[in-house]
Formats: sequence, structure tokens, C-alpha cells
Amino acid sequence: MEMLFLNQMNIVQLENYRQRLFLLKQEVEQSLTEDSHQVAELDQSRIGRLSRMDELQDQQLAIEVQFRLKRKLQAIEGALNRINNDDFGVCYLCDEAITDARLTFDPTVTRCLQCADKNSD
Repeated sequence: MEMLFLNQMNIVQLENYRQRLFLLKQEVEQSLTEDSHQVAELDQSRIGRLSRMDELQDQQLAIEVQFRLKRKLQAIEGALNRINNDDFGVCYLCDEAITDARLTFDPTVTRCLQCADKNSD
């Protein structure tokens, strides 16, 4: 597969994706650090049912944001691992190349468009 990979993507393209992924990783890690302060314990001293409900809703939203950021970080780390293992840009289902346009849009994708469409049903 290494020969196939080198034919499909040159070293410059690969390094560009690596740099972009590192920048994305830094942004997500920074967001995780900043957002972790929002997932705090509820202030039970607040008077009023609506205030507590608002606070509960805000806390749930912050937890969901944290969850999504952690999933995004895992996807970024997976893409960086695929670069290191010469699997980047190759669909894990059919072993065909993932188009540059798709990788440019989201460098963490693991499936080509055809396989992604088949599995979305």
C-alpha cells in the first residue's frame, strides 16, 4: 500500500495536511481547556426554579460541547496517525483514494465519498 499511497499524494501535499491537522489540534485543545471551566457544578444557592433550569441547560450544553470537541480531537489524532502509517487519504472500507477535495474540506475523513454515501443509509 505504501507505493499506492506515494503515487496518490506527494510529500508536499502530505506535509500541508499534517500542518493543517496540527493547527486544528491546537485549536481544539485550546477550546477544550477554555470550555472546561464552563462545566462546573451547579450553584444550588440560586433561588428560583427557572434560574436552576437555565443553569442545568447551560451545563448540559457545555458538556455536549466538550464531548464533540473530544471526538474531534480523536479524529484529528487518527488522521495524524494515518499520515505516519502511510494510510492517509485511503478509504478504510474499499482501499481507494479519497479525493483531494474531500480531504481539503475535512482532513479527518476516513471514507471515500462512495463508501460514505453507501453507509449513510
